Amino acid sequence: MSKRYRRGRPVLVDVDFRTSPGAVQAVTGGNGSGKSTLLRILAGVSRPTSGTRSGDPGVIGYVPDRFPAGTRLSARSYLAHMGRIKGLPSRRSVSRGTELLSRLDLVGGFETPIRDLSKGNAQKVAVAQALLVPPRLLILDEPWSGLDASAHGVLASVITEVASGGGTVVFTDHREAVTRSVATEVYRIEAGRLGEASAVTPGTADPRTPMSEVVLRAPGPSPAAALVDALTGVEGVRSVTPEGERGVRVRVLRGHCDTLLLTALHAGWSVDALRHDAVVPAPADGWVTR
Repeated sequence: MSKRYRRGRPVLVDVDFRTSPGAVQAVTGGNGSGKSTLLRILAGVSRPTSGTRSGDPGVIGYVPDRFPAGTRLSARSYLAHMGRIKGLPSRRSVSRGTELLSRLDLVGGFETPIRDLSKGNAQKVAVAQALLVPPRLLILDEPWSGLDASAHGVLASVITEVASGGGTVVFTDHREAVTRSVATEVYRIEAGRLGEASAVTPGTADPRTPMSEVVLRAPGPSPAAALVDALTGVEGVRSVTPEGERGVRVRVLRGHCDTLLLTALHAGWSVDALRHDAVVPAPADGWVTR
């Protein structure tokens, strides 16, 4: 399929993109490369100029690149309204919207007009509306934009849940750390042309990239799962795995290690161990411990 707006240059050229159940597909590329246009066509809100969009994925959840954040409706009222449009009974619309806003940890109040929320919290409402009815195809255009660390982790968990349930997730993000920590397939689009997919094992990294590994401990009774949710998808983080009951082992790009450590210390977490791959000579057990 191809897409052209009026008489301008083509935005998409001979693109053949196929979704598959259980896949998490990332589309990368620079500004103006055609990423958002491709996602709008997949979501059914735009039509290709030539070619076709075929197949019926079922329920589609879509987070656009520009959410209408200027509305006077409160977050809860907006989701209740969107739920009714999607066919949910009124009471279920309200309860489902409240459940999602709680899970995403909306800051500012459920009854606050969306236009008065911060960019990150308005984005949480945008994500919630896409999940009101469990989607079989979840389309996310730069969904992490403005989200805080805890919401990053929740969104990564949502993506995993949709894919594990046999649904498909297609998203765009300009950061390699995010695509490699979440996606199973990565496509690159340049000047409207889509390249071949490259398979990715989520959480893996290029072995030539300088990496650091950090073991963190949660304060008090906080479980390790809380740290996994908080750190998954954070910029520079390639993998987060539980380490005992209250700890996690984080593999992070070397250039983002200091930021990760500051985030951990400000949150009250303890740094148990740190290793810089192929940079800092390590003791026999491979760790610099404190």
